[in-house]
Amino acid sequence: MTECYIRVAEDENEEPMEIPSEEDGTVLLSTVSAQFPGACGLRYRSPVSQCMRGVRLAEGVLHAPESDWGNLVYVVNYPKDNKRKMDEMDAASAVKIKRGVQKTSDLIVLGLPWKTTEQDLKDYFGTFGEVIMVQVKRDAKTGNSKGFGFVRFTDYETQIKAMSQRHMIDGRWCDCKLPNSKAGPDEPMRSRKVFVGRCTEDMTTDELRQFFMQYGEVTDVFIPKPFRAFAFVTFADDQVAQSLCGEDLIIKGTSVHISNAEPKHNNSSCVFCHFFPSTFFMVKSPSLAAMFERSQYQFPSSHV
Repeated sequence: MTECYIRVAEDENEEPMEIPSEEDGTVLLSTVSAQFPGACGLRYRSPVSQCMRGVRLAEGVLHAPESDWGNLVYVVNYPKDNKRKMDEMDAASAVKIKRGVQKTSDLIVLGLPWKTTEQDLKDYFGTFGEVIMVQVKRDAKTGNSKGFGFVRFTDYETQIKAMSQRHMIDGRWCDCKLPNSKAGPDEPMRSRKVFVGRCTEDMTTDELRQFFMQYGEVTDVFIPKPFRAFAFVTFADDQVAQSLCGEDLIIKGTSVHISNAEPKHNNSSCVFCHFFPSTFFMVKSPSLAAMFERSQYQFPSSHV
C-alpha cells in the first residue's frame, strides 16, 4: 500500500489536518502526537451506526479500520489528566476574559491626622505612582479636616499596591481602600475574600494558593479544621475576588463553586450551613461559630 494522508482534528467541528501514513498504510502514534502533543489515540464516527469508534492501537501503531482510512475525519484522543488540565486552562481563560480591562477608582484614605493637607497627601502617594486626584474632606463651616480623604491613581497596578498595605502619614497609620459608598443600597460592600465550596479533603492551602495565584495576588488561604469541605481565599484586589464569584472552577479534577464571602452580621448563635460536596447539613455549633469568629466571615447567603 502506498503512502496516503488521513484527516485528523482535535474536534469533529474543527478544520482537519492531513497526517501521512506509513508505506504499509498504518499511522504512527508519534506522527499524530507530533502535531497534537499529548495525543494517545484516534477515534471516528461510524457512517453506519453514527457512533464513535476507537482506532486500534498496537505498540505505538494505529491501524486503519477495515484496512482503509477512507475520507473520514479522525478525532484525537487525550488522556483524562491532559483533558483535565485543558479544562482548567479554559476555565481560567474564561474568568480572565470576564475581568476585562481594569480601571482605577477613587480610594478613601482613613485615619488622616487633622494637619494633613492635600499637598501632603499628593506628595506621599506620589511615591507609589502618578496621582490623578487628591482631596481632604473638610467641615463646610469650620474648614477643619474630617480625618479622611480620597486619592486616585493613573495605573491600576499602583492602586492595588496602595491598597495592599497600611500607610504612615504625618506620624499616623492610615488605611487606603475602596470606599463603602461605592456599593449601592442593595449591593453589599465589595470583599477581597471568596468562599470556595465543594472542596475535597486532599486539597491543601498551598495547592489552593498556587491555583488562585493565576488570577491575582493571594494574601491568605484558610481551610477550616476539622475539614468542612470549603475554604476561604483572600486576594489583594477586590475586583479579582468579585470577578471569580459565581464561577465553577476545576481544581485537581473537582468542580468547586466560588461565592462571595459576606461579612458576618449575626452573633455566634446563628445557624451555619455545613457544606459538603453533594449535600447540605444545617448545624448549630459553638465550635463552628468560634471558627467564624476567627475568620470574621460566614457562609455566603446563597448556601444558607
